[in-house]
Amino acid sequence: KWTADGWPVLTQKDGARWYSGTADAVWQNMDFINRRDPEYVLILSGDHVYKMDYSRMIMFHRESGAEATVAAIAVPRSEASRFGILSADESGMITAFEEKPAEPKGELASMGIYVFDPAVLGEYLRRDAKKEDSKHDFGRDVIPAMLADKRRLFAYRFDGYWKDVGTVQSLWDANMELLGAHPALDLYDRSWRIFSRSAPNPPHFIGASASVRNSLVTEGCSIGGTVENCVLSPGVRIERGATVRDSVLMSGVTVKKGAVVSRSIVDSGTLVAPDCVVGTPEGISVYSARGAF
Repeated sequence: KWTADGWPVLTQKDGARWYSGTADAVWQNMDFINRRDPEYVLILSGDHVYKMDYSRMIMFHRESGAEATVAAIAVPRSEASRFGILSADESGMITAFEEKPAEPKGELASMGIYVFDPAVLGEYLRRDAKKEDSKHDFGRDVIPAMLADKRRLFAYRFDGYWKDVGTVQSLWDANMELLGAHPALDLYDRSWRIFSRSAPNPPHFIGASASVRNSLVTEGCSIGGTVENCVLSPGVRIERGATVRDSVLMSGVTVKKGAVVSRSIVDSGTLVAPDCVVGTPEGISVYSARGAF
């Protein structure tokens, strides 16, 4: 089976559907939420990079008497069409919302972070699940439906670092913003440490003839060539005579002798052959072991 947009409808043998939208993903897991009998439900998106103290947003939600709260941030007008754009009054109550408008009327964008009262969330997800013409998406369907019903929707304004990495350019930008003496997202802030899981690897090795400048180098990397303004994931190998600039290399990438990689995102396990040239100065290139995209 296929949707009207040409996407496959994936099913399991027991008849369960694959998630058909962000709202549907939560709806199919409401049993897990209800078991906990929560006072509030915090919903987060997985394709963003940011640091936020969620307790402040929840406190705002409680004090404003909101039934749903949407985290919002100002974005450049040139990028506003990528996001849900909202308007809010002085109290923060949302007065208008439009999902990914072709001609944005404002610059206050939804961050895809929501706080709901559980009963309200369940009510609107249940209604949305019954609509055959719905995309089952929070920004496209659920939030506009609540706004149309004049429910208490509020915007929580966030002024910290936040990056949507839903495009190749924004993914590259987010990685480049980790570099420099004063990165936009400070990974070295001891007051807000970031803990992550990593595979056991030996310490990185930088050869005597290698040159590494303004780069993040992870465990297991072996560098014999030139690396400038790069983010290197675990197990990357850059042979002597190879040059990598302004790029993001995923785990297990090998760049052979004489190869040049510039302004590129290289997928895990990719082999860049000897004397191969990857990337162009005009934009960001994406390469994987399956070919260029």
